Amino acid sequence: MIGAASLTAVKAFSEEAFRFMEEGGFLEELVQTPRQIEGPFYPTKLPLDIDNGLILIKPSTTPAIGKITHLSGRVLDLKGEPLKGIVVEIWQVDGNGVYLHQGSDNAGSRDKNFQGFGRFETASDGAFRFRTVKPVSYPGRTPHIHVKVKKGGREILTTQLYVKGEPGNASDGVLNGIRDKKQRESVIMAFEPVKESRLGELAARCDLVLGYTPEDKH
Repeated sequence: MIGAASLTAVKAFSEEAFRFMEEGGFLEELVQTPRQIEGPFYPTKLPLDIDNGLILIKPSTTPAIGKITHLSGRVLDLKGEPLKGIVVEIWQVDGNGVYLHQGSDNAGSRDKNFQGFGRFETASDGAFRFRTVKPVSYPGRTPHIHVKVKKGGREILTTQLYVKGEPGNASDGVLNGIRDKKQRESVIMAFEPVKESRLGELAARCDLVLGYTPEDKH
């Protein structure tokens, strides 16, 4: 049996260890989301509809081609604290592999019902969400979604998100340009079926971790 003195010692050690962890002694910082190239296809002219629902362009009720995907995550600092007032933008090819850009390959085949670009501003929980389609490949590239993060009009991060299990990932120069394995894995998402969805919808999640300092938040 453990005596009273031993229990007191264990409690004191536990409290000290917990305090040490709170001060960052044991806790590891999150993996910072890596920066990647913007690419040439950020829209030169934004669509009139730039909300976070990319599969419908108001007032049309005809959905875009492709597998509907609910893309979500949170914008966090390196300590895991959510960041409010962050604007997250995404842009990607449509179901035919065409960007919302006049310079895109096969521009004549662009899906007119796909918004191609979306924007969302985080609240106090740091969460963002988009309704888009699962990306398909573009000549020379594995499927991916471009992401830009802004605060007060200032660009903070530009990166790209990828599909877990895509064969093209192994040979994609941009993805494999991320030398750090943990950072590379942090931008590869699993696209999972949404339970009970009659439309075969998918869900993908990826948190965006920014290299913020406390003074950046104010």
